[in-house]
Amino acid sequence: MIFFNWCSLACAAVFSFLNISFHFDVSILAFPLSLCFTALMAYYSQVRLIKQENPGFIPVVRKIIQYEPYAYIAVFILRRAGNTETPFLLDFVTVIFWLGLTVSSFFLQYYFSDKRVYSLTPKWSEFRKSYRKPELNFVQKIFKEALEWIDALLQAVFMVTLLQIFFFQLYQIPSESMVPEFLIKDRVVVGKTASGPRFPLSDVGFPCIRNYKRGNIVVFRNPHYIIDRKSEIKTFFSQLVYMLSFTTINLNVDENGNIKADPLVKRIAGVPGEQLVMQDGILYARTKDSPDFKPVDYDSQKAAWNLNLMDRSIKEKIEYLPLDQAAYDSMIECERLRRELDFAETAQACKAVASAFSSYAQSASGSKSMDSKSAEKLFTESELFEYRLFSQNIAVTQKLLTADGGAAWFSNFMTNWISSVPQSADSLEGSDMYSEANFRLNLMIKLTFGQIVLRNAELIFSDMTAEEKNNDSKRLEYFKTAEMLHSYIMLLDRRNMPVFPANKADGSASYIPANCYFMMGDNRFNSLDMRHSYDEKLVPLTKMDRYSVTYYSNIAPQVVNKKYILGTTSFRFWPLSRVGMLRP
Repeated sequence: MIFFNWCSLACAAVFSFLNISFHFDVSILAFPLSLCFTALMAYYSQVRLIKQENPGFIPVVRKIIQYEPYAYIAVFILRRAGNTETPFLLDFVTVIFWLGLTVSSFFLQYYFSDKRVYSLTPKWSEFRKSYRKPELNFVQKIFKEALEWIDALLQAVFMVTLLQIFFFQLYQIPSESMVPEFLIKDRVVVGKTASGPRFPLSDVGFPCIRNYKRGNIVVFRNPHYIIDRKSEIKTFFSQLVYMLSFTTINLNVDENGNIKADPLVKRIAGVPGEQLVMQDGILYARTKDSPDFKPVDYDSQKAAWNLNLMDRSIKEKIEYLPLDQAAYDSMIECERLRRELDFAETAQACKAVASAFSSYAQSASGSKSMDSKSAEKLFTESELFEYRLFSQNIAVTQKLLTADGGAAWFSNFMTNWISSVPQSADSLEGSDMYSEANFRLNLMIKLTFGQIVLRNAELIFSDMTAEEKNNDSKRLEYFKTAEMLHSYIMLLDRRNMPVFPANKADGSASYIPANCYFMMGDNRFNSLDMRHSYDEKLVPLTKMDRYSVTYYSNIAPQVVNKKYILGTTSFRFWPLSRVGMLRP
């Protein structure tokens, strides 16, 4: 016992001096607090108990020893909570001495158990035999009972904190991004030890011995948020407050006061050495050794696209169904029509629409012809937003009919793409499946919009009544197609993903770097994951058409470095009806 007590005091003394700070911020408190605790421990254990052989201080020393690892880990965190980052070497050495004093404290707790400590010396043994507990009045008993409850609660909180940092964490599922594997408020155990947990606010930790593979469900830091020193300090202390308040106070909020979606739980879909692309809900991958994109069969088994087909016991617990069966069938039909689109037939149809409209435009205003560069400026990128084109089709038609060069712009809009596509081609040479699919979708939208504009012009010059024009069957039929296309555009960035990582400037493939992974939620229509950013921007649907329609996109694929993976889920313990091991 004396040996381990000296080891503990020596490690504590060195640890205290390693936490000296010369910066005038919160870190300056670390050294005096550590020194005070060390002095307190030395006085009661070495002086009053061992040197003076006063066994009356055994309970005091025992309690100090119990709090020793927690007190010094708090000092470690406090020292690193300042404005200045500590060197890795200093953190490493400090951790070594913390481990030394922690191991010593465990041995001391063994020796200080009631059945052992009093048998260490005859004097202590005699003291126990003759000791009589003092009689306490009612108030003293209440006070003593309250202190014991507070002590038990504090030790439980500190112990759980250490367990969550280094061993495992209980995680409550916050969203439906992993349906059907996880439902909202499912609770799972996240194993952390094999994932190389680090000491708070430092890069010092245990080595990662886990080899992640496709299909592993992992909990990881959300890379959509800035992960720097300041945010790490805030995240750590907010998690501590969250636990101390029994999950009632969550301070982990963004700059707008919204609760951060951090950490995330998703499934690994892409691994180092792969290049990915997703089209029509199918994930494809290729590697240096296998240069052709091939479907990832495992992903198709886990991706949940049509929740309407879920088992009733699962479906009735889902709070939000992104698509009903009719909307899902419409999406599938749109993809079929896009795949079967014939370039030659579409070119012919676009030319016919442009030519027919030109006669109406000349009749309306006798508009002058314009060169291509001038015609491009008639409509801005925001005015080419696909929803705006369809919703404001009458205003657009009137502008095209009356504006100088309206017919020229419309002709370019409808036919400019033709020169870049060989008439006999079934596909775009040198283009990937995602880019070609978007190019085809762009043509479908343009042709449908063109047909609506032409029909509007025909109706304007007709003798039909306003009611007959509004109920025109041909126009209404075009709008059914427009509605299908707009609905698909709204799903585009959930259903598909461009080649990732993007090819190099010379066209050669890029691959997911070593120690990096790509994650997606199983519930693909309801998962903001590593496919997306949290901001949308207006972009052309295709880069292969100067007159492309535009849409709002948040597609921005990114990988997650291994060091940000906190652990893997292995066991669901709540609700009781769904308790069980999780199989990849």
